[in-house]
Amino acid sequence: MRCPYCNSALHDSAYECPNCQLSFARAKKILGALPRMDPTVADTTRRLSSADQTKLRRRINELRQQFPELVLQIVIHEFPDGLPLSLHVFWMFNAASFAGDSKRGKNNHSILIALDPRREESAVIPGYGLEPFFTDEALGHLLELAGPAWETGRWTDGFMRVLDGLEPWLESVAIPEDASQSSGSEF
Repeated sequence: MRCPYCNSALHDSAYECPNCQLSFARAKKILGALPRMDPTVADTTRRLSSADQTKLRRRINELRQQFPELVLQIVIHEFPDGLPLSLHVFWMFNAASFAGDSKRGKNNHSILIALDPRREESAVIPGYGLEPFFTDEALGHLLELAGPAWETGRWTDGFMRVLDGLEPWLESVAIPEDASQSSGSEF
């Protein structure tokens, strides 16, 4: 785990960064109110057509059927300049509570995929329950899959590449449930 502001290494249980003293409470004070976002696919920039959003929601639902504990959120938003995208996405991930208030800490199996097309930056943030399985290299690789599509404005194609890249990774870390209980897998 790394500080979203100064990139210093953090211990899983750290309340704040020992280097810059950033905490979620401080991030909330700096960044203010959360923009209104649709569940699953939030496009405040209006770059995705209705058909594109439907296509992404379908793919996310396919992954959710395979991994019932997984909560995926896609966000396309133009974040203000002056602070790192990683700070904005950290704040959004925690403030929006995509997995729900009952799914905190190790029970948080959500993944936020965020893109700021104006800044030409993106990020993937896993919940604390998935974070131990993600390396910085794995997260970077997922974004590299989308890079060529996003560089040419093919937003949906880029997100689909990230989602398709997530599937084999999720399969590799999932623990099969008892087949009599469910056909999906859990983390």
